[in-house]
Amino acid sequence: MNVLSLPAGTVARADGGAPHPWLVADIGGTNARFGWVSGAGTKVEHVRTLSCADHSGPAEAMQAYLAALRAERGDLFLPPRAAAWAVATAVADDHVMLTNSGWSFSRQAVCSQLGLHTLRVLNDFEALALALPHLQPAQRQPIGPTPEPMPGSALAVVGPGTGLGVAAVVPVAGQWVAVPGEGGHATLAAADDHESAVLAAARREFAHVSAERLLSGIGLPVLHRAAAAVDGTVADELTAELIVERGLGGTDAACGRTLDLFCALLGSFAGNVALTTGARGGVFIGGGIVPRLGQRFFDSRFRERFEAKGRFQPYLQAIPTWLITDTLVALTGAKAALEVMSPRCGD
Repeated sequence: MNVLSLPAGTVARADGGAPHPWLVADIGGTNARFGWVSGAGTKVEHVRTLSCADHSGPAEAMQAYLAALRAERGDLFLPPRAAAWAVATAVADDHVMLTNSGWSFSRQAVCSQLGLHTLRVLNDFEALALALPHLQPAQRQPIGPTPEPMPGSALAVVGPGTGLGVAAVVPVAGQWVAVPGEGGHATLAAADDHESAVLAAARREFAHVSAERLLSGIGLPVLHRAAAAVDGTVADELTAELIVERGLGGTDAACGRTLDLFCALLGSFAGNVALTTGARGGVFIGGGIVPRLGQRFFDSRFRERFEAKGRFQPYLQAIPTWLITDTLVALTGAKAALEVMSPRCGD
């Protein structure tokens, strides 16, 4: 059985009814990725990545994307009628403020500014979760053993990027339904005395040490400082990029230890997510950090720690884990979200 298929007897999703063409976006704390859906049944095309720092807000970034697309396509260009934005924050009402960015916007104001018929705004990991059932083998790489997943079970994704996203998707009445949340802000747990000491050191800097506080782009420098404090040294003030570069290059042993600790803690946290969501169909690792670690990640203790849950180790051993290697899959999830539900501007 295809590990990402629905149980027997399920049906395909219905189109949400939004008029084409569609614009889809994955808007994070650092970059905003845009793509184009020209018609029903077509794939996401014309993908471009824009730096958030270069634009005052998501609407302005979208306008820059559209201007470039208009110049490229000429008379073939049509303005988008509908859009789906996957954003790196919780989405509750009309006003949306990104967690790790200065960007904020009003859904209704964006509809008016851009002349949209439909705008769907959803959490970025809700979109990523919706993309999981559609991943092809070329878009994922197994982490450790690949046991046969339990048919008709939930799938989950954990993604260390600028922040740390968590979501799941479950089969319900013939459709994949995303379960978004803010799991990255759950309290991080230690699995041994050394990790307890590291978390205690981090708590001297932050009252609450969440998973995101250590397992993300904003968290790696905190993890580096805390690990150095436990070793009795003072860490250099380094960005996440430099910690990864020095750790992989072998030029800084402390950075190497930070990366190894990161992988172990991430494995333990991902195992917690699997237990919490019942993701017996598989757990996926997304985000931009882990792909940069290359073989060091696959040689790490991630899978060992994913399974290390005492009496429930057999439960975790039966769950496959994958690394998402395609950084643009959230755009596919945004497209899927627009197919399922297409809220009209003004509703």
